[in-house]
Amino acid sequence: MKVFTSNQNKKLSKVVFNFVDDLSYAEFRKALRNKDVKVNGKRVSCDVDVLVGDTIEIYYKPTQKESYSVIFEDQNILVINKKSGYTSESVFEDLSKKYSGVGFIHRLDRNTSGLMIFSLNATAEKELLDGFKNHTFIKEYLAEVVGVPRERQAFLEGYLLKDKNASTVKIYDKQVKGSVYIKTGYKVVKTSQKTSTLQVRLYTGKTHQIRAHLSYIGHPIVGDGKYGDNEINRKLGKKEQQLISFRLTLFFSKDQALFYLNQKQFEIKE
Repeated sequence: MKVFTSNQNKKLSKVVFNFVDDLSYAEFRKALRNKDVKVNGKRVSCDVDVLVGDTIEIYYKPTQKESYSVIFEDQNILVINKKSGYTSESVFEDLSKKYSGVGFIHRLDRNTSGLMIFSLNATAEKELLDGFKNHTFIKEYLAEVVGVPRERQAFLEGYLLKDKNASTVKIYDKQVKGSVYIKTGYKVVKTSQKTSTLQVRLYTGKTHQIRAHLSYIGHPIVGDGKYGDNEINRKLGKKEQQLISFRLTLFFSKDQALFYLNQKQFEIKE
């Protein structure tokens, strides 16, 4: 059983999958049919609307699936391919059961798949954290977006403001109170009649940056229910967010313990 409090005004299913990682959609529907879901103490049998502050209880049998696959491992670092549908925190929890001293370095959104790197000792943890903090690593993504951008290649700049209550962010052209500067680069690598595939580089790594920034310029990521267009997603038959962290390049100085990994590139080839 899992009990939690809703932080959004949304459909029950949307809220549940924000909190529960080891539950498939089929198991969720089964729990509803069996009336194994309660909202504020009352059993529900359909995907009702819930409000911020509502208490949700769900009884279910966890879906046993691997949340990741290992790409690279040595005595200092671990690089994995996170599967879509799992939070970074749940992946870290799984890794902690297998690796002693594993360190949490950075995050990917729940529905973004791809490369994540973890440290396996304190020295590696410090050097990896410094690399992400100082933007010395290159993080690249592949995103399928709606439409075809007018510019084949561009650098997008703006300001991102978090809305903690809605668990979303907003993008502005000019700085507003509480916002932070962001920079996102992209180039078009493939187009079709309705969508394009972009290779995206993060120059700043903020919450939902790629998803919100691309949506802001009119090209939301296909399958993104939060910043995208659900009607278009349905027409395209895409339920999963089409965003993958596909390449990570590391850079270290000669005085660092991880210098042997300088210019090391990890890539997921689809």
